[in-house]
Formats: sequence, structure tokens, C-alpha cells
Amino acid sequence: MSTPPPLISIREMDFGYSRKHLLFKDFSLELNRGEVCAVVGPSGAGKSTLFDLISGELKPLKGSIATGRIAQVYQDPYTSFHHSYTIRNQIEDVADVREMAEYLKILELDAALLEKRPFELSGGQLQRCSILRALLMKPDVILADEPTSALDNIIQLQVMKLLMKFLDRVGILLITHDEDLARWASDKIIRVGA
Repeated sequence: MSTPPPLISIREMDFGYSRKHLLFKDFSLELNRGEVCAVVGPSGAGKSTLFDLISGELKPLKGSIATGRIAQVYQDPYTSFHHSYTIRNQIEDVADVREMAEYLKILELDAALLEKRPFELSGGQLQRCSILRALLMKPDVILADEPTSALDNIIQLQVMKLLMKFLDRVGILLITHDEDLARWASDKIIRVGA
């Protein structure tokens, strides 16, 4: 039985906003289903730029990037939902909701929350809705950009544990400045800007 290809494969990539100052030089990365890879580094080191490269918003100067289907979970859930519409409307706009009940159960979300607008939910509830939306998009990869940094410590741990329950279906690339979270959650850690 052949090994499935990685969900993300970056080979010898160079990228910088100018060729004189590269954020990445000969950078390589592989992510497989069932893995969590944390990308850690100081502000301005290129963590979010790496996500923009993986999602195709930026193009490398050299090298190659191949990915499966991607969904993103952002740092601030309040900016990733429009304040005027219900959570259900915003999920149904982008995702197949036929498996909604299963996901709600795993994410410990009450279906009644979906009828509310974002400002009516707590940060933890809204971030779980953000994860729900991402998972219903049936991605191969979840790009999680500081997904717990806007939450208090107890809720951070709950949200990360819930996200990791789906590792049988996806690989997770996690941006974080939290070294403890990276060590706890990840199979491998990539340091940028060090």
C-alpha cells in the first residue's frame, strides 16, 4: 500500500518582500493527515506570511508549494464573522451543513447558538463556531492562526483539544507565539525568524 502524499509540501522555497531581505530561504515543510505542526517565532518573523503563501495569496520567489483543500481559523473570531448575520447564515454560505449535528456534538455547541449573531456569543463559543465552519468546508488542512490567543487559559485548552479531535480527518498547521501550547499540541515545531 503506497503512502499518501503530504497534505502540504513546501520544497526549497524562498520568499521575501524584497530579494535582499528574505523571510524564507530554502524553506521546506511537510504536513500529513493526523499531524499538528506548530510554526513559532517573534512578531514580524513571517508566520502569517507563511499562511498567505500556503493559501496562494502570495507566490514564492523560488521553490514549490503543493496543498490539499484548506480552511482557516483566525485569531479573532469576532472579525471572521459579519456582525449583521446569524452564525447559521454565514456557515451555510460556504459549507455543506448535512453533517452539522455530528460536528455540533463533538464541538460541544448548542444548535441554538447558530441562530444568534456573533456579538451575542462569548469568544470561546464564537471560536468553536469558527472551527465548525472550517470543518464543514471539508478541508484536508486547517490553517490555525493563533486560534486561542484571544481566549482565557482554560478556554484556550478546551478549544485546542476540540480542534485536535478531528486529526483523523485533517492535518493542522498552527501559528502560535505560545511555546507551551506548541510543545503540548504539536508533533513538530518549525521556528521562523530565529
